Amino acid sequence: MPASYFEADFTDMDNSVSNGIRAALGIGGLVALVIGLALLFWPGITAVVVTWIIAAYALIAGIVNLAIGIFSRKIGGWPRTGYLASGALFVIVAIVAFVNLQPAAKVLAIAVGIVVGIAWIVEGIVALTLVKDAASKAWTIFYAALSIVAGIVLLFSPLYIVVLVWVLGIALAVMGVVQIVRAFRFSATA
Repeated sequence: MPASYFEADFTDMDNSVSNGIRAALGIGGLVALVIGLALLFWPGITAVVVTWIIAAYALIAGIVNLAIGIFSRKIGGWPRTGYLASGALFVIVAIVAFVNLQPAAKVLAIAVGIVVGIAWIVEGIVALTLVKDAASKAWTIFYAALSIVAGIVLLFSPLYIVVLVWVLGIALAVMGVVQIVRAFRFSATA
């Protein structure tokens, strides 16, 4: 029985499957490492850039939803109303975020910190439940412990933005490196 999506025996599967999983692990680790380093070395700029990207997405999603609500003739009144309401909300949020990028970045950092903290704790617990079937038990335990500790620190540190950004940056960088190592270990066991 496979331990998880990243620690499985793929001897009966074709190489493209194991190569795809290895690539996904490596790319995910590399992205986490780059984002973690960006947060550590350029926290303010990184937070503002991420906020700007999310605000741009919200603006585009809002315009699309408004267009669907206005121009779609094949959907009923309630769905159209829903598209119009969500579109207007997205546009308003985007405009507020664009006008107030620094404060929006701080609010986003707190929200992301809470969500990521909870997710890391859950991910660490899940990894611990998979240790007995893992191909590389030591790396799985290390990853689980790091994930749980990082999640707890992120959740229970005073909600100072600097602390959240530093914890998030350090944890992403370290977990990115561990994930890259796991990708290489996966290729050795597949």
